[in-house]
Amino acid sequence: MRVLMTLAVLLLVSGCTVGPDYVRPALDVPQAFDNQNRDANQTANIDWWGQFGDPELDALIAEALANNRDMKIAAANIEQAAAVFSQSRSTLFPQLGYGGSAAEERASETDAPQLYSVVRNPKSSFQTLASASWEIDLWGRIRRLSEAARAELLATESAWQGVTLSLVSSVAQSYIQLLGLDEQLRVAQRTQAAYAESLRIFELRFAYGQVSQMTVAQARSQYETAAGAVPKLRSQIGQTENVLSVLLGRNPGPIRRGKTIRQLRLPPVPAGLPSDLLVNRPDIRQAEQRLIAANANIGAARALYFPTISLTGASGFTSSELSDLFRGTSRIWSYAGSVTGPIFTGGAISGGVRQAEAAHKAALLSYESAIQSAFADVENAFIAQKMLAEQMQSEERLVGANSEYVRLAHLQYEGGYTPYSTVLQAEQQLFPSELNSVQTRTTLLVSLVNIYKAMGGGWQTAVSSAAVP
Repeated sequence: MRVLMTLAVLLLVSGCTVGPDYVRPALDVPQAFDNQNRDANQTANIDWWGQFGDPELDALIAEALANNRDMKIAAANIEQAAAVFSQSRSTLFPQLGYGGSAAEERASETDAPQLYSVVRNPKSSFQTLASASWEIDLWGRIRRLSEAARAELLATESAWQGVTLSLVSSVAQSYIQLLGLDEQLRVAQRTQAAYAESLRIFELRFAYGQVSQMTVAQARSQYETAAGAVPKLRSQIGQTENVLSVLLGRNPGPIRRGKTIRQLRLPPVPAGLPSDLLVNRPDIRQAEQRLIAANANIGAARALYFPTISLTGASGFTSSELSDLFRGTSRIWSYAGSVTGPIFTGGAISGGVRQAEAAHKAALLSYESAIQSAFADVENAFIAQKMLAEQMQSEERLVGANSEYVRLAHLQYEGGYTPYSTVLQAEQQLFPSELNSVQTRTTLLVSLVNIYKAMGGGWQTAVSSAAVP
């Protein structure tokens, strides 16, 4: 009875937990982003890449989520962290075991022949035993270690979500860049074909003495400029396809396209406040879980100053005859309690506490740094999107103006009012302006991907249902 009373008292007291409880630190954060589009629709918890309106992009992202090697590595890391958490938590409960043995032994009868005339020799022994042990978590050391392991598990899950966000963004960016290169190649090939026809006509006119050799040389220079851009663009397309293939978990090879770069929709810019950012960014959630783990480790380190209380017990049967093994007279049992504590450790425990406190300080600074970096990422993404939208409109107007310039220059040249150098000058301005316009549109679409990425995606719910490890 006294033993049971003692256990009850210990269990009641074991609610004490050494060390600080975690409280999210107060941070000085901006209340809004200066450059965000405040009239845009909220886009949280949706497949944001679907807003580009290209089913082929949707299919590529689904394939990447299923087959990408980095995703599988991150999922395996979660399984490992979950096992560590289960292992650290197991010591909160009594540890039960069992054992059995059977042996036969013969002793030498030379020194005591009379003894062995009445004692059986050789001698058999059989034993079965059930054992139990339990470290009573009086000061909360095991609970703090379990809390730290749980936080590490959640940090690993956030890291997986970060890998997912990075993968989805990389696939979307690479696919958009691929469509942009396709469009630039079409511009270069169309221009090359037009210049080839002009060169053919001028070579015929030169043969009949209608134009000078300089005009033919100028036309050939134009043609070679466009012709040189074609293989360069094809090389970039092949390299981008290979990058995208690796992201998809494939061997390098061709990538199917859906819409063209000009057919992709421009999604609305998501609105969001810092509170939304704190919820969505995987890196911020990961940094906070690391901070929680570091905070719990302080308590686990401080608990080593206090005594450890353990209970052990065993019960079973032992007999020299197998047939008598489970008789009541063969039963054996024992139980014991032990208390161990430090007296002098040469600074080992205090050093461990200081180490835990320093790790907590570093984790706090990392958490604050992650938040500040996140705000900067979002602000930079908003600025880039705004400026690129204005730049794209300006460059599209420039392409229109240069096209009109080329048309008028051709009319004046054919009418004999201007030399061919005027046409050459106009066409030399049109070709690069068309390429720049495509590049800017591509960069604008990529900047929208960067906004979603900086905001944490707003897509965890949708992705998790398809890709949770």
